[in-house]
Amino acid sequence: MERRVVITGLGVISPIGNDVKTFWESLLEGQSGISTLTRFDASAFSSQLAAEVKDFDPSHHMEKKEAKKLDRYSWYAIAAAMEAWRDSGLSDNCYYDRDNIGVSVGSGIGGIETLEDQIRVLMEKGPRRISPFMVPMLIANMAAGYISIMLDVKGPNTTPVTACATSTHSIGDSYRIVQRGDADCMLAGGAEAAISPVAYGGFCSARAMSTRNDEPLKASRPFDAQRDGFIIGEGAGIVVLETLESALERGAKIYGEVMGYGMSGDAYHITAPDPNGRGAYLCMSRALNDGGINPTEIDYINAHGTSTPHNDKIETMAIKELLGEHAYKIAVSSNKSMIGHLLGAAGGVELVSTMLTLKNQVIPPTVNYEEEDPECDLDYVGNEARSAKVDVAISNSFGFGGTNSCLAVKRWEE
Repeated sequence: MERRVVITGLGVISPIGNDVKTFWESLLEGQSGISTLTRFDASAFSSQLAAEVKDFDPSHHMEKKEAKKLDRYSWYAIAAAMEAWRDSGLSDNCYYDRDNIGVSVGSGIGGIETLEDQIRVLMEKGPRRISPFMVPMLIANMAAGYISIMLDVKGPNTTPVTACATSTHSIGDSYRIVQRGDADCMLAGGAEAAISPVAYGGFCSARAMSTRNDEPLKASRPFDAQRDGFIIGEGAGIVVLETLESALERGAKIYGEVMGYGMSGDAYHITAPDPNGRGAYLCMSRALNDGGINPTEIDYINAHGTSTPHNDKIETMAIKELLGEHAYKIAVSSNKSMIGHLLGAAGGVELVSTMLTLKNQVIPPTVNYEEEDPECDLDYVGNEARSAKVDVAISNSFGFGGTNSCLAVKRWEE
């Protein structure tokens, strides 16, 4: 018999707060973390905006000596994982055999800042000056590996790398691992720190990012008729998953239950979404089928909502195909309007938001929603948070390569 799986711990590093409490309060206030990029001089780039993590000190989360051996994306992952671990109550009393606790933390791009830095060292100082820590710093699985070392947990240890769907795949795969009994508990999510000249320049060259450089706070505007591209963000979102039976037995705080998980491929284009929205529809439909959820039970969708012309239109189309007339009765919103697009970390951070919506019965807004697009005609919770009854929600993540993922979650009532 498949085991029921719940979420009992949340952790976040984001452009609008370096802990869950600050992040959630900022979301509800409609506070944007987007500004003119400060990490490097972006004056030569077509886009000059980013949603950067602010006031983050890695020494608050690990020894300074260890921090020097890790890329920025790992810093964020570790900080979010430790917060989720504490939030779950497992840091005080582990309860589980550590051999049966696993970690699945992905990254769409990994340690690109390290790679750029070490290429510079190679070209300027020669191969003997390359850091011996370069490879472990840049590989995408180092965050998961380091978290397992810090917690001394020896269960499954994996790292999905599926572009902007990474975190949702990581959490969905972990749900399956716990559900089938291959682990009793998993820390899962994603981390990203790709605000570096090469990665940033690549997205600019792909003409994927907003060029509304004179209005940073208004640049990310999912579903709005004047949207012109996404804003790159950074951070991490991690959750703790465990069986319902064990969570109840140990008296854990339960944010909600994971009901279903869906995946699909567009089989269309390396970067553009399928114009028919078939892949997006399939992953949502499969998540509902997996959870035995009728489409009319959906109350809220935390949308992928990137603020790109194609994604928002096609996601809206897929939602309407999935839900029919019910699509006009539910709320849809995009956290990316405030935090930008965290790439491989997006799904983890957005699921944290979704779980807090279930627990608190408040939906964060889509800010900068000012001009309706006839092709985006749903209720996007424009500009102000909304109290609402939300029992069942889904969270979407779609990535380059046409990879799609969706999680269906349900409010927990004691």
